[in-house]
Amino acid sequence: MTEKQEIFTLVGGRVKMHRGHYNPTSDAVWLAAFAPTANAKTVLDVGIGTGGVSLCMLAHNPDLTITGLDTSQQMLAACEQNAELNGHTLELINTDITTWRTNRTFDIVVSNPPYFRGNPATHNAHHNADLPTWVRRCVARTKPNGYCCLISDATTLATIISNMTHACGDITIIPLFGAKNTAERVLIRGRVGSHAGTTLHQGIPMNQEAILRDGLTIADVLSKLFP
Repeated sequence: MTEKQEIFTLVGGRVKMHRGHYNPTSDAVWLAAFAPTANAKTVLDVGIGTGGVSLCMLAHNPDLTITGLDTSQQMLAACEQNAELNGHTLELINTDITTWRTNRTFDIVVSNPPYFRGNPATHNAHHNADLPTWVRRCVARTKPNGYCCLISDATTLATIISNMTHACGDITIIPLFGAKNTAERVLIRGRVGSHAGTTLHQGIPMNQEAILRDGLTIADVLSKLFP
């Protein structure tokens, strides 16, 4: 294979990825752009897969220290290779967030939770997990005043919010639209310990080039779209 076939890029070429068994989608770029990384130091990426979200976050803030969890050793091996390709080192742990025993907490926790049901794909990603427990454990690993940030299928929105609000306020919701009239994905962010209310933003097209190609954050895009 040529290098062009073996390597693909995200956020306008700022992140390089080895093409392999499981390749991150635009969901990874959107979630990384949604996480408020400017003043953060530590990040937990739950279900890190091959590293798409974390490496895009590092493109926004290279000073982050990132820990990634995944139940698949194959995914973690690919993630390590992708991190090396981009000149980064990640702490990678082969475990399940729903059973991980730790007292560690992080400034930001990000996750693309497993919302599909049924027979798992060969890469075993996003299938048949206990979504309420997954969300609650993500919130539990977030520091006070830190942010828990998720991207998911729009059909799971009620489940995610109901399992965040026991500990989070300042809930932010951004629908993402593709070709359909209904949202295909939803970004959800909560701040642990906050009592602020919920903000529901106007939806954004999933093919928004400012995010996918130019590598802007969602905060940057919203300030330009709705000054």
